Amino acid sequence: MSEPVSRARRALNETPADLLLRGIADVVAESYQITHTELFQVDYRLAELLPLTEGAAITGPGHPAWRCFDHQMPVVADGTGWFPVSMRGERRGVLALAPVPDDPTVVAELAEIATALAHEVAAVSPGTDVYRAARRSQRLTLAAEMQWDLLPGRSRVRPSFSLAGQLEPAYTVRGDSFDWSDDGDRLWLSTINGTGEGVAASMLTSLATHALRNARRAGLSLADQAALADQAVYDLHRGEQHISALLIELELRTGAVTVVDAGSPRLVRLREGEVVEQPLEAQFPLGMFEATDYHEQRFTLERGDRLFVVSDGVVEATGQDVRYGETALDRFLRRTGPMEPLDAVRSLIGDLRAFVAGDLVDDAVVVCLDWTGPQP
Repeated sequence: MSEPVSRARRALNETPADLLLRGIADVVAESYQITHTELFQVDYRLAELLPLTEGAAITGPGHPAWRCFDHQMPVVADGTGWFPVSMRGERRGVLALAPVPDDPTVVAELAEIATALAHEVAAVSPGTDVYRAARRSQRLTLAAEMQWDLLPGRSRVRPSFSLAGQLEPAYTVRGDSFDWSDDGDRLWLSTINGTGEGVAASMLTSLATHALRNARRAGLSLADQAALADQAVYDLHRGEQHISALLIELELRTGAVTVVDAGSPRLVRLREGEVVEQPLEAQFPLGMFEATDYHEQRFTLERGDRLFVVSDGVVEATGQDVRYGETALDRFLRRTGPMEPLDAVRSLIGDLRAFVAGDLVDDAVVVCLDWTGPQP
């Protein structure tokens, strides 16, 4: 590790949480004579790169900042360097620095500093609103604020899988959500198709999500996780409210998948360009009846398989009195084969927005999972 990178890491550790960018700016100014430093964070809709301190939002897809964000590689254009601010596959935005020489060694060191910034932003965000507040181009509804704080992130990359998800309409989402966790051997993924309106919908989703997490962290099987969450929702609402969920457990070494379908969103597999809906045993939504007995299903992925989980808000999106539908969805999913999961999710959401000529009215959740096979 070079001395400037080491100094930048020390500065990030020692700088107050709200002044991380200033700490970076001081180091790069002294080490590389860089006079302009700005952090652009991607907004909740994945549609704008918003500055932390000053400047205009970046929206044009051909802009060097978006090329950096999309391809996750440094881009130097007209003396300005754009560097991915990402950690463990979670893309937070880009770091803009100028002037940057066209020197591969300097560019590589600045890219390391941008990655260190991503880790530090993730570490301090629970204790400051500076970075969350700067990520929004409009006010979040209270329900949406609760939903976004519930998420584990928006994308994740490990040697054996890549994963991404998105909620829509981003600034007013109510009940749809997703959650994931992995321990190096297994990946757990849950997707919730929420019901209700406003804060009531987000509270129901929060209850189900925390019940599922509690059961998962206790080491319970997937069926027992569903049963515990089902009982938690039933105990509070006595069957008057319930919620649909899809629970997935993936063995990362073998590709073996265990699924519990509790009235779930749609599960689709993309293999070698062909889209096939995975048949699932439909079971009762969580909280509909007392002490529901859930059953697990199993199937196996092949190396390179891609799974999409989409809620009914995707298929039922309506534009000019025409539903988006399964046919349009399958056709679009085929086109996502070469894309990274986050890009595939973002492209599908963009296609939906274009179809309805604006933001979606009903909640929609899209999750994309690639299994890349067993890794050493």
